[in-house]
Amino acid sequence: MTLTKESFHGALPPASEVTKADMASTREKEEALLQSVTTSGAVVPRKRAVGRLVMHSMAMFGREFCYAVEAAFVTPVLLSVGLPKNLYSLVWLISPILGFVLQPVVGSASDHCTCNWGRRRPYILGLGIIMLLGMALYLNGDVMISAFIGERDNRRTWAIVITMLGVVLFDFAADFIDGPIKAYLFDVCSHQDKEKGLHYHALFTGLGGALGYLTGAMDWGQTVLGYSLASEFQVIFFFAALVFLVCLTVHLRSIPEVPLRYKNEETKILLEVTESYKYSTIEEEIKNGYLKSTCTEIKAAAKPGKCAVMSHTEDQRRMTLKSLLKTLLSMPSHYRYLCVSHLFGWMAFLSNMLFFTDFMGQVVYQGSPYAPHNSTLYLTYKTGVEVGCWGLCINAISSSVYSYLQKILLPYIGLKGLYFIGYLLFGLGTGLIGLFPNVYSTLALCSLFGVMSSTLYTVPFHLIAEYHREEESLKLQDGEQAAEHGRGKGIDCAALTCMVQLAQIILGVGLGLLVSVAGSAVTVISASTVALIGCCFVAFCVRYVE
Repeated sequence: MTLTKESFHGALPPASEVTKADMASTREKEEALLQSVTTSGAVVPRKRAVGRLVMHSMAMFGREFCYAVEAAFVTPVLLSVGLPKNLYSLVWLISPILGFVLQPVVGSASDHCTCNWGRRRPYILGLGIIMLLGMALYLNGDVMISAFIGERDNRRTWAIVITMLGVVLFDFAADFIDGPIKAYLFDVCSHQDKEKGLHYHALFTGLGGALGYLTGAMDWGQTVLGYSLASEFQVIFFFAALVFLVCLTVHLRSIPEVPLRYKNEETKILLEVTESYKYSTIEEEIKNGYLKSTCTEIKAAAKPGKCAVMSHTEDQRRMTLKSLLKTLLSMPSHYRYLCVSHLFGWMAFLSNMLFFTDFMGQVVYQGSPYAPHNSTLYLTYKTGVEVGCWGLCINAISSSVYSYLQKILLPYIGLKGLYFIGYLLFGLGTGLIGLFPNVYSTLALCSLFGVMSSTLYTVPFHLIAEYHREEESLKLQDGEQAAEHGRGKGIDCAALTCMVQLAQIILGVGLGLLVSVAGSAVTVISASTVALIGCCFVAFCVRYVE
């Protein structure tokens, strides 16, 4: 058979049909990409490499390292500058009160931040700088004041003021920074990567705490740095600041954020989508009506008279305190129940951790912090405090190990099982410590503290991710619901983090009075009771997504 020119051309489809087929294929690909662009300009995250998730988790390592340093040294520092006992409660109450009031404001602000660098990272950087400033003040305040003020009474007064300011700033920023870090993870990761990221966060939180406690336990006075710098506190600050700066830098460079875009950037979004695939020129898209129709589809997702993407004026209105409180109060009931369970967990955990070293010294070792410093009772108490620090180190290590085991247990027992087991084991462990205060059994049961720590840092935020995933699936079915949804991941993470500050306020007001009346033994019994109550709440009140 001979293929003639006429038969060859007859076998080919008309040029117009080829063009239509290409355009149809092009539009299908572009529509698929546009489905990943929300009305606010956010892009559906792609799968992240394990190395990126590890880099993202470094912020938790640095933060917990500095937390451990504070736990080990803040009381000796406050005592060394001569802080009166009646001001102790003031130091521990100012920071959580500020955090409880301002945390939702910052969470909402980060939800609507339009910085080109992203929504969360500017706040993380700012809070990181405040952490460093606070740590510098409370570890070096006495030395700095001595360099400028010679008169003894004035020097003592200003040293107390500067040290208290440093503690408040550090606690405020260190508590605050957790919310933006979690929201940053949720923004840039797919659902599967969120699970991995939360487990890596818990893992590096435990490792950072363990290394921080070990750093504080070493005698730096006999080292080269100890001889070079003015005091051991300055050596600790040098290491803590170096570790935190490196970890914060790695974290901020881990995963790029997509900046929030508003209505006047709708065309820019579409231009970027078209340009990335190089299918056709903008003039051709406008000519065939595709760009115009797509813009219409985006705007049609909102109710008549309401734009799906917030205008700048509406964004400012949402930032008012009245609107913010309304948003918090209008949270669905399952969010509120989750916040209450988180409050129970942190009340139990903190009531044990804040007084654990004192419990070891007074109850387990039968020492006394009020005895003369050269007496046997005081030295025995000091030994108990040092052993208590090793118990906290065991807690940090077990938290890291359990965060890895969570990934193995999750497919079998689910989030409900992980949440229930965390509270139950902690409640039983602290109860046994209170009933049988033995050195070796107490140190062994410290590993259960790590189970609770890992649970509090992962499961509630995992549930927040599940709730948002469920809501986002409903948005795909109902465009109007997506337009009306004004609460972002940042404010939900902030609401959870607020429970930590609320727990600190409640404990600062109530538990200190109980300890002064009944002694340190009441702390572990209180922790056990609250944890078991929270265990029942977790089992029957918290909602779990199927």
